[in-house]
Amino acid sequence: MLEKVEGTIISVISGYYDVKTSKGVIRSRARGVFRNRKQKPLVGDRAIVQLDQQGMNYLVEILPRKNEIGRPAVANVAQVLLVISAVEPDFSLELLDRYLTFFAWKNVGVTIYLSKSDLARPDKLKQIKEKLAYYEKIGYPVFLDSHTLENRLPDLIENDAIWTLAGQSGAGKSTLLNKLEKDANQATGKISQALNRGKHTTRQVQLFVYGKGFIADTPGFSAVDLYKIKVDDLGQYFYEFKKNSINCKFRRCQHIKEPGCEIKKMVEEGTILPSRYEDYLKIRQEILDNKMPEYMK
Repeated sequence: MLEKVEGTIISVISGYYDVKTSKGVIRSRARGVFRNRKQKPLVGDRAIVQLDQQGMNYLVEILPRKNEIGRPAVANVAQVLLVISAVEPDFSLELLDRYLTFFAWKNVGVTIYLSKSDLARPDKLKQIKEKLAYYEKIGYPVFLDSHTLENRLPDLIENDAIWTLAGQSGAGKSTLLNKLEKDANQATGKISQALNRGKHTTRQVQLFVYGKGFIADTPGFSAVDLYKIKVDDLGQYFYEFKKNSINCKFRRCQHIKEPGCEIKKMVEEGTILPSRYEDYLKIRQEILDNKMPEYMK
């Protein structure tokens, strides 16, 4: 009887799947059954590998996924390490809110890391830190320097948990990964000053063992598609809105013109960051228009 073993797909190279198992990393091919099912194995998938005595191993089953995010996709992501730069490209609350909304929609937790803080003017950095203190207050872990992140991250990644880096191009994801995982050797690119964005420098998805789990390095994407979110559900993906909307007069309050809206009251009082509410309205309009705004493409 052929032996079968369970593991995590950590890389896909030219049709071969490297699967980390209790027996080490096993290189395998996918059975034709996946093509028949129109099912594509992804990095991050928990898979069953059938071991062949002659050295040819096959993926025979993909276990149910918790989620699937990214382009290209990574499966079963537990947490996103969101890299937001202080400068080059410039810090953007709107972009931050778009990412946070997207990952909340995907039901994936987010940890925020501010990159390039050493390149920012002291006055600008102070303003950025004040804004990020709000996000920490509403429940997002925030790291303001790579040293603290490197010290804490191994303890944050739980058993077999998959973390993935995300953030705008040029924010420093590959540079950070090089610090976290010496064997990553990912290329880092220079910023295009004209476009204020970087060129994609990462070429393929891989999982690297880190702490008790994995870190995935995926090509950065500078925009996220939010128009597929159901407009009535949008408020649920702004965590402080969801928490406080129980005090709104109407149960399905959309926080627009309804009387007795707790969210609008908190915005007026300054308890909720005004920019968060403004970004909520922008994303809501984007959903109603059923398209991503041109400036975000």
